[in-house]
Amino acid sequence: MGMFGSSSSNKSWVVEGLAVVAVAIGAHCYYIRSRSGFRSRVVGIIPARFASSRFPGKPLVNILGKPMIQRTWERAMTASTLERVVVATDDEKIAECCRGFGADVIMTSESCPNGTERCNEALQKLDKKYDVVVNIQGDEPLIEPEIIDGIVKALQAAPDAVFSTAVTSLKPEDALDPNRVKCVVDNRGYAIYFSRGLIPFNKSGKVNPEFPYLLHLGIQSYDTKFLKVYPELPPTPLHLQEDLEQLKVLENGYKMKVIKVDHEAHGVDAPEDVAKIETLMRERNLS
Repeated sequence: MGMFGSSSSNKSWVVEGLAVVAVAIGAHCYYIRSRSGFRSRVVGIIPARFASSRFPGKPLVNILGKPMIQRTWERAMTASTLERVVVATDDEKIAECCRGFGADVIMTSESCPNGTERCNEALQKLDKKYDVVVNIQGDEPLIEPEIIDGIVKALQAAPDAVFSTAVTSLKPEDALDPNRVKCVVDNRGYAIYFSRGLIPFNKSGKVNPEFPYLLHLGIQSYDTKFLKVYPELPPTPLHLQEDLEQLKVLENGYKMKVIKVDHEAHGVDAPEDVAKIETLMRERNLS
């Protein structure tokens, strides 16, 4: 898998943070810190809840002989930047399953409204302090460890950002699907906006086959100091209108670093997606 898209501007997104920091007024100390342990302690958290309106019990669904949550955990465990990987769940069946294959499990409350807040609750219950939390979606069992490492390194290299995430090329057939979240970024790789609609839009009102639209991938990492603040931030208008938690971050003035990766996004949103994933895994000899 290639980590970045073909254009040189895409390739600069991860490393640009270092250059920006080096020239920022008063930020030279951050440049030194980013090379010698800045945000170095990293934990990966996989939020997993049993209740799901579209697919109850989704984390435990069998994919070629293993529960989906186990496949995600096994992928995350091979990421080089993660000091520890934890499953955060509100369900005893999921917890029992995860302990069975050797995962570290933290029980969280059923009332967590989203994965970010479940990560925050799990973080508070861990017996060690961490600088960065990676929120790893439990429903994408083919996530590449290189993507996990990429967003961690992006956050470590951009001390003016509190959040990092990844995008990949949007397929034309997904352009108008509101479940495929689109993203636009500035020329230094910071997020400008996320939308369920097609962005950017153009005067013709049609999809431009020549434009490199970006699809947001669910994986994201946070500075742990920010993650403690996040639940206290009030909902914001764009966040509520689009139902996208990333917008609450941007609307409150925080910066978010984005990396571009080559990735076939194969999430499991509904029961019929399982067969598609299994077919793909057989084609690629992934067991």
